[in-house]
Amino acid sequence: MKDIKKEEILEAIWSSIEKGNATISNVKKISHISVDSEALNILEKEDIVKIDNDKIKFTDKGKEKARIIIRRHRLAERLMVDILGVNLESIEVSACEYEHLLAPGITESICTLLGHPKTCPHGNTIPEGKCCLETRKNVENVLTSLDKVEIGKRIKIAYFCTQKHPVLHKLISFGLVPGTNITVHQKSPSFVIQLENAQLALEKDVASRIFVWK
Repeated sequence: MKDIKKEEILEAIWSSIEKGNATISNVKKISHISVDSEALNILEKEDIVKIDNDKIKFTDKGKEKARIIIRRHRLAERLMVDILGVNLESIEVSACEYEHLLAPGITESICTLLGHPKTCPHGNTIPEGKCCLETRKNVENVLTSLDKVEIGKRIKIAYFCTQKHPVLHKLISFGLVPGTNITVHQKSPSFVIQLENAQLALEKDVASRIFVWK
């Protein structure tokens, strides 16, 4: 089985586990490629997964392999959106192609460039790498949540820390995406930010999930 096919299947298994529905039928449903019994049997023989009827789970070896693949993919998504300005709805195919070109050292460099983001543009967790663990204190010093920014200060959005997709989609619909420059207009009685020629009121809980460069 080709490595690219194997990686795509491992991504689908990881995603199904995240969603709490780790079944073969669900993996086949969400995978970008066809998942056949032969491919799953190969993964089981290689001690990457364990299958019990329709249930599927990673072995320790498989979990680590999948973690690396998911990390590459979600960092590729962040790169597409934050640096290259690719539209969120258009990144999936590009990220799938780009992730396979990232060597381990390049992955760490991209993560550092992006400020060690915790989530992908869709709000899913990006597994940490060594670079994240080594520089966590420094990153915390250069990033802060939006609710802690003083009134009148102009800052740039780094990433969203939320898995509430409706919230994320609402922010994007207002043009609030990583890389956007904003100004905190007021914090009480409601939290209001300024985006170019428009103002947007946010719930404080939402503001606390938006991380910006200091």
